[in-house]
Amino acid sequence: MVLLTTPQQQTPLVTWEKLPDDFILPDEPVENILQHPLADALKDALGAANRIQPEMLIAANFGIVANVNKKTVVKAPDWLYVPRVLPVAADVIRRSYTPNIEGEAVGVVMEFLSDSDNGEYSVRPTFPYGKLYFYERILQVPTYVIFDPYEATLEVRRLENNQYILQEPSSGRFWIPELKLFLGIWRGTRLGLNINWLRWWDEAGNLLFWSSEQAEVERQRAEEERQRADEERQRAEEERQRAEEERQRAEEERQRAEEERQRADNAIAQFEAERQRKEVLAAKLRELGIDPDAE
Repeated sequence: MVLLTTPQQQTPLVTWEKLPDDFILPDEPVENILQHPLADALKDALGAANRIQPEMLIAANFGIVANVNKKTVVKAPDWLYVPRVLPVAADVIRRSYTPNIEGEAVGVVMEFLSDSDNGEYSVRPTFPYGKLYFYERILQVPTYVIFDPYEATLEVRRLENNQYILQEPSSGRFWIPELKLFLGIWRGTRLGLNINWLRWWDEAGNLLFWSSEQAEVERQRAEEERQRADEERQRAEEERQRAEEERQRAEEERQRAEEERQRADNAIAQFEAERQRKEVLAAKLRELGIDPDAE
């Protein structure tokens, strides 16, 4: 009798070795035509919110390298985030990334479901290794995101005890600790594409704008400021006009008062002149022996 047993899977031997400069990276065609727009939109929003630092690596369809059982394995997720990488020389173009020797471990990887297969879920434990297996067991990426833009489904897996655990959303969004942001699906238009997008929200629930949206917000804010400035200028002009009218009324009142004073002074002068004329006349009469007061 032959006893059949299931062979136990051996723990892969993982080492980290930088790719030689002459290594030919796989150049596979993009399976999902929405890959680049989706990836660009994610990075664009982070940039517009000033959440990208020089030491970060954020890339799309970019090779992550590991040496597994003495074989070089390169996987290029649709989107990846590394919190801190070592700088390269100014004249060097980064062709790939090897964790632990070129910087920190990869923090987040995302795959956008292709039209043709379900490779994003593959747990194949042998070369060339399935994506889920590679991210979970080899790279041990803390957060693995799978997004289907056509079906509008979003799955987020977190690494717990060396195994991915599917997360439950909160109000349709998932908290991504590495970026301190929520990730969710948003339907709308960007660059002429009306599709399901992945968007970021901050801890307070505020949507992180794309640069085009931020520019529009700034334009509207500038227009509102211009309108407020015009209204303030108009109010200031109206106040100036009212002040001028008040000044003119005050001047007219002053002139009227001056005229009244002059008329009063003239009347007093006339009265005084008449009084003096009468006194002179009375004095002349007295000189003539005539009593001016006699009836």
